Amino acid sequence: MANRVVVTICGEDYTFVAEESTAYTQRVASYVDEKMTEVLNSIKVGRTDAAILTAANITDELFKAQVAAEQLRSQIKGYLDAAGKAQAEVSDLKREVFRLQQKLEKKG
Repeated sequence: MANRVVVTICGEDYTFVAEESTAYTQRVASYVDEKMTEVLNSIKVGRTDAAILTAANITDELFKAQVAAEQLRSQIKGYLDAAGKAQAEVSDLKREVFRLQQKLEKKG
């Protein structure tokens, strides 16, 4: 069910309709407000230009986070592959130990 949430960004109220919780939606709006305020305070531009620059900055953050997430997924896959190989090696070694024990028992 969609939630209607009134948020404030740069002193203006906006009504968001979102499936996410009110708290989450407010958190998103707060982040946008913070980033917009940073842009407005750092350079003298109007709100429209600040909104475009903010969107570009947030998109840059998103793309970099996606690359980092993919690198982590790849690293985890590598760890899982190595763990699987180690498990197979342990199984092989256990079989070898058992085989050698059987061989010793027959000689003894």
